[in-house]
Amino acid sequence: MLTVAGATHVITMDLHASQIQGFFDVPVDNLIAELSLISWIKKNVPNYTNAVLVSPDAGGTKRCTSMADKLNLDFAIIHKERVKANHVSRMVLVGDVAGKAAILVDDMADTCGTLGLAAKTLMEHGAAKVYALVVHGILSGRALEVLSDSQLDTIVITNTLPTEEKIKACPKLACVDISPIIAEAIRRTHNGESVSYLFTCAPE
Repeated sequence: MLTVAGATHVITMDLHASQIQGFFDVPVDNLIAELSLISWIKKNVPNYTNAVLVSPDAGGTKRCTSMADKLNLDFAIIHKERVKANHVSRMVLVGDVAGKAAILVDDMADTCGTLGLAAKTLMEHGAAKVYALVVHGILSGRALEVLSDSQLDTIVITNTLPTEEKIKACPKLACVDISPIIAEAIRRTHNGESVSYLFTCAPE
């Protein structure tokens, strides 16, 4: 639809499945929020060098380990068993979070049931505090209520989706502004410059 309408270049942010890029007949730049989220950790998590990054499922392991490597931190993985969509029956933690700040990392949060259960699991395993960093805060249904009632200290989302009303409704929510990344990508594309710079440096 976009290409038929005349689009000659597509800029996206953290696609849920990178294979989606293959559906386009024009160049696609799939930007990442990773560096902006890492910056938030360094500025807002006390003694972050003693934290552990946690993937809430096996599918997010690559993202989690990439951030852990850049921060020189350990990582853990939560294995979840589902009985049906959006319902997790059991969570198993692989890794050590005792006495440390646990930072959950995911690409999106919808109903937030997984995040709530993950935070509970991490606290039961001795985590001192639990944060969640999510690129796309969909936050549908009872998500805000789930987050408010959860053991999460702070839930960080980006503004790839509208955030203002959600943040007003849930004091635990914080937002990382990724508009400078999008703006710089547009500028570089317009001027015929390489966008690859944005995979190693995050404009502020």
